[in-house]
Amino acid sequence: MVKHIILWKLRDELGAEEKRTVSEAIKKGLEGLQGQVPGLVSIHVQIDGRLDSSNADIMLDSTLESPAALAGYAVHPAHVAVANGVVRPNTQVRMCLDYEF
Repeated sequence: MVKHIILWKLRDELGAEEKRTVSEAIKKGLEGLQGQVPGLVSIHVQIDGRLDSSNADIMLDSTLESPAALAGYAVHPAHVAVANGVVRPNTQVRMCLDYEF
């Protein structure tokens, strides 16, 4: 099994309402991949409850069956559509941690 965790910082130029709208769109888009991407066991996007001590706005916490499944997820057309359509245009920092367990 592989954990795929991403932290994003939204673009500074987005206002509070825009950040909320974008966060909800990212959550809906990424969580909507469940059942579409082979090998994707679970996927959750955390957008609420962020404490002031945080320096990221959004967290993706996903589990995949294997490193090969992670590689397939990265290029799956449904994932690429969400990444290119809503994530990349609205984020300025991305940090990733992938590990096997």
